[in-house]
Amino acid sequence: MTQSPLPLDAPPEAQWIAFTGDRRLVSGPPEAVALAAHAAQAADPHARLLILDARTARVVEPDLRGSAEAVRARLAAPPRGPGRPKLGVSAREVTLLPRHWDWLAAQPGGASAALRRLVEQASREGSARDRARAAQEAAYRFLTVMAGDREGYEEAARSLFARDRAGFETRVGAWPDDIRDEALRFAEEAFES
Repeated sequence: MTQSPLPLDAPPEAQWIAFTGDRRLVSGPPEAVALAAHAAQAADPHARLLILDARTARVVEPDLRGSAEAVRARLAAPPRGPGRPKLGVSAREVTLLPRHWDWLAAQPGGASAALRRLVEQASREGSARDRARAAQEAAYRFLTVMAGDREGYEEAARSLFARDRAGFETRVGAWPDDIRDEALRFAEEAFES
């Protein structure tokens, strides 16, 4: 059940990618990927199975033990943590100089409202740069996990950080198709800015 790489404009909900060795097994929503990985593991218990978050390239390790229904139930269970439920606001400590506190206190709505406005403004202004940096980090993480021992890995990583698209494409061009395609997908936004 091989699927094509996830499009760059995929919806923001969670997406995973499963690999068996050098071959992309499936990509899509976590439940579909976990169930496909569960089936692949059942068919070949010695298969080199790896699941990655499709946006960050972080390794995901769902519990694939038991039946498909048990895997599905564990994925559907909400994560439990200590303490009361979150209400959407986080209280944390901020350390500022006295002149900064004075300026914040003089702002309309007080210090918290002023800080929220400043953070929103900074996040809007830096969003393209931040997305490019996040894409670069995800691409590097993918390269390290899936191609760290391949010929051209170091050169590909250098090309990625130099934002040398042509060099990157050349270095990853000889890799297995699925690894090459995903490396290019992860790196795409890093090269756009």
